[in-house]
Amino acid sequence: MKSAAATAATLFLAAGFLCATHGWSQEQEPASFSSDVQVVNVLATVRDKKAQFVRDLGKDDFSLVEEGRPQAIRYFSRETDLPLTIGLMVDTSMSQVHVLDAERRASFTFIDDVLREGKDKVFVMQFDMNVKTKQILTASRADLQESLRMVNTPTREELRSQYGGGTLLYDAISDASKEVMSRQQGRKALVILSDGGENGSNATLADAVQEAQRSNTLIYTILFSDGGFGSDFGKRVMQRLAKETGGSYFEVSKKQTIDQVYKQIEEDLRSQYSIGYVSDRPAAISEFRRIQLAVKRPGMTINSRDRYWAGPSAKQ
Repeated sequence: MKSAAATAATLFLAAGFLCATHGWSQEQEPASFSSDVQVVNVLATVRDKKAQFVRDLGKDDFSLVEEGRPQAIRYFSRETDLPLTIGLMVDTSMSQVHVLDAERRASFTFIDDVLREGKDKVFVMQFDMNVKTKQILTASRADLQESLRMVNTPTREELRSQYGGGTLLYDAISDASKEVMSRQQGRKALVILSDGGENGSNATLADAVQEAQRSNTLIYTILFSDGGFGSDFGKRVMQRLAKETGGSYFEVSKKQTIDQVYKQIEEDLRSQYSIGYVSDRPAAISEFRRIQLAVKRPGMTINSRDRYWAGPSAKQ
């Protein structure tokens, strides 16, 4: 059996490891940790009245509430230098055939600008009547460029052999969240290019949102349609995916090109605050918990997720 001193030393090292892993600075005030401590990490961006990013806030400028109970923010970082995992999700259903070239070109420019080789990783997934991983997680720009070149709409033979389904958007998000993002640490984001159409998924919209929330993954949605396609339904789907995971929704138009959208996402990823806390009520069962992160300065707008998946084995 460990001595009390040995146990205390182990917990101190564990707390230090959590801070190093998440890039946080630990508060100097005394804090107690247990071996099953769950540190909840919340990423947030803040904009002023002119919609410009605010990057000079400190820990005391934020307040955080979980299920109506104020929580103490223990870890805080203005410069999020955490490893970044990005899933690039491309809708390759026939409704996207005329915009795919623009999506491929802009996507690689975005990856080329954001990717820090040796630190960040990206995977590429396409979805239509099937969900296919075109490139597993990699930090290689060359591999990503080649995989994006291979992203394409179904062939005539594939269309002739199709017996069901059409655009498996919800299945793609669920698969990416469960099979890839749930195993990653640090910052995680799915970037989805689609007109928001959905037809044939086994998963529902609620399933897709919850799987992303369980894996602590932001979703950035880009509504990109070919004139006659797209609908209010697709727009609402894309907006909900972004809003409920703490990401952002964008719409490509004559006034805002796909390149400009990607620049905004890149700036968003470089302007995040990383905020961590330990709930005052340790989770005895697995459940979603509502959280509300607010900024105290007047005239500011904050964007962050509003719930997290709590549980004895949950990873944040």
